[in-house]
Amino acid sequence: MKSLLALVLAISCSSVPAAPWQPADGHRQLPLWPGAIPDAKSVTGPEDDVTLRDDRPVAGRPWLEVQHVTRPTMTVYPPASGNTGAAVIVFPGGGYRGLAMDLEGTEVCDWLTSIGVTCVLLKYRVPGSGPHWDPVLDRRVIPRVHTALQDAQRAMGLLRHRAAEWGIDPKKVGVLGFSAGGHLVAAVSTHQKRIYAPVDAADRQSCRPDFAVALYPGHMSVNYKEDLSRLNPTLRVTGKTPPTFLVHAQDDPVDPVEFSLLYHAALKKAGVPVEMHLYAQGGHAFGLRPTKFPITKWPALVETWLGTIGMIPIDQPAR
Repeated sequence: MKSLLALVLAISCSSVPAAPWQPADGHRQLPLWPGAIPDAKSVTGPEDDVTLRDDRPVAGRPWLEVQHVTRPTMTVYPPASGNTGAAVIVFPGGGYRGLAMDLEGTEVCDWLTSIGVTCVLLKYRVPGSGPHWDPVLDRRVIPRVHTALQDAQRAMGLLRHRAAEWGIDPKKVGVLGFSAGGHLVAAVSTHQKRIYAPVDAADRQSCRPDFAVALYPGHMSVNYKEDLSRLNPTLRVTGKTPPTFLVHAQDDPVDPVEFSLLYHAALKKAGVPVEMHLYAQGGHAFGLRPTKFPITKWPALVETWLGTIGMIPIDQPAR
């Protein structure tokens, strides 16, 4: 945590470049791709540009946004104690423009590792790596290649390929994401086939998660907010889609609650086990930070759910 604190103190708000993002001491980022990155593209700005967002505090605290990611990585956080064998790949949100790297990333790993779950923080490519709102065009833009999905599928294979090394049960690997990261959860859950050419033995492993958690997911409707009656057709829900847990606030001003409702209906129709929790208040992008709203107690609900689906011990203590 000391390195993170030093980074926070070294930078100021509002798009002031700083050193590239690094995990806390004792953790190392691993490159996702061994050689050439598929469908690589350049971005304007320094790689892994970090901004302290004190203009939009959450629970009274700023958060770190990472932008201009062209070399995706994964950072493995082992359980603090009592390894359950389960692992979760975490997708921070950020509208496919940036990544809320602590609010919806490292803080999630602190929670998961405290309950015996290995956390893998994915720093996937942004910007423009998935469907995103273009403020200049004033419409949703769908890229030619969903490179964030490539990164998610690659991370899933790598984790299973090295499961023995990291003390992971390869049949207990799930995903969890927020906002755009919640959409990425749905995307990797509904694409059973890789969208890139295999590069090594890790890509012979399944890229299907064993379970999925999506919080205030975005881009779930056919035409963003203009038509909330139909699910995004790129999300092809079938009976092979993994058990899913959804959380959404009805007053979310960014990603309307209909996004989760549409996905829930599709999962239910396909016979996929799904649990959904809707709350009257809570807004958007609250992460794990406790506020006055009951929705921020969602981690305890996820812990119970993980027990009921056999991913962690059923008597795992709630927090």
